[in-house]
Amino acid sequence: MGIKEMLNWARVPSILLLGMVYVTYVLIGGVIFWKLEGDLGEKDINRLLLNKKKLLTRYTCLNQEGLERVAEGDHWINMGNTIQLLKVVQAASKVGLSLKGNQTADGFWKFTSSAVFAATVVTTIGYGNMSPSSTAGQIFCVFFALFGIPLNLVVLNRVGKYILAIERNVSDFLEGKTKRRKCTRFFVHLVSYLCGAVLFFVMPMIVFQLQEGWTFSQAIYYCFITLSTIGFGDFVADSNPDKVYPDWYSVLMASWIFFGLAWLALLINHSIDILERLNTHCRMRWGGQKPEEESGSAEGENPDTQVEEEDENKKPPIIQ
Repeated sequence: MGIKEMLNWARVPSILLLGMVYVTYVLIGGVIFWKLEGDLGEKDINRLLLNKKKLLTRYTCLNQEGLERVAEGDHWINMGNTIQLLKVVQAASKVGLSLKGNQTADGFWKFTSSAVFAATVVTTIGYGNMSPSSTAGQIFCVFFALFGIPLNLVVLNRVGKYILAIERNVSDFLEGKTKRRKCTRFFVHLVSYLCGAVLFFVMPMIVFQLQEGWTFSQAIYYCFITLSTIGFGDFVADSNPDKVYPDWYSVLMASWIFFGLAWLALLINHSIDILERLNTHCRMRWGGQKPEEESGSAEGENPDTQVEEEDENKKPPIIQ
C-alpha cells in the first residue's frame, strides 16, 4: 500500500474521531454542570418543599388540591398574601419541581438533563428554561461555550459536507446508469429533502405528541424552533416536572438535536450551491460574459480565485 493510499485511508475515520471528541466534550460538560448545580438544586428543592409545607400550614383554607390549581394557573383563590404563594410556584417551576403530591423530585439538574443543557449551550439554542445559578457554574458555562461553539460549528460543517459528498456520489452513480444528469440530481435532492423531513420533523412530531401531550402543530413548531436554533423556550421537551420520562428520551433528544442540525447544515450547503448556480446563470444571461468565462463558471470556479489569478497575471516579471 502506497503513501497516498494510506493517507486516503486515514481520512476516512477522521469524521468519526471528530464526532467522538464532540460527544465527549458535551458529556464532560454535562457531568460538570450536574456536579456544580446538582447540589445547589437539591438545597433549593428541600427549601421549596419546606416553604410549601409552611404555606399549607399557615393558610388552612388552602389544601393540596388548591395549591395544584394555583400551579396550573387557576387564580380562583382570594387571600391577602398571594404574592408569597406565587413566589413559591415560580421558584418551583424554575428548578423543575412539581407541586403536585408530596413526593420529591430531582429537578432539572439530573445527569441526562444536564447533558442536554450542555448540548443546547454549544448549539446556541438556549431555551432559557434552565440556567446555572451558582458562580462556579456561570463561569464554567462561559468557558464551556467559548470553546464548544466553534467545535460545534466545525463538526456540523464537516458532517454536512460529508453527507453532501455521499449524495453527490450516489448522484454520479445513478447518472452513469441513466445518462440523465439534471433529472438524476433533482431526484437525489428531492429524496434527500423528503428523508430529512421525515426523520427530523414527522417522526419527532409523533414522539413529542405522545410524550409531551402536545398537538401536532405545537410539535412541528417546536421542531423548527429548535433545529433553527431560535429557541424561544415557550415549548421545551423533557422539562415537565409533572411527567415521568423514560431514560431513553433524553438520549433521543440529544441525538435528534445533533443530527437535525447536521441536516440543517446540509440544507445550508445546498442553498449556497443553488444560489451560486443561480448567480452564475444570471451573469451568463444578462452579464454579457464571453464563452471562455461561461465555461470557467460552469466548471465551478470561484470568482475570488479568478480575481487572484488576474492579479497574479498583472504582476511584472521578476528580474533575475
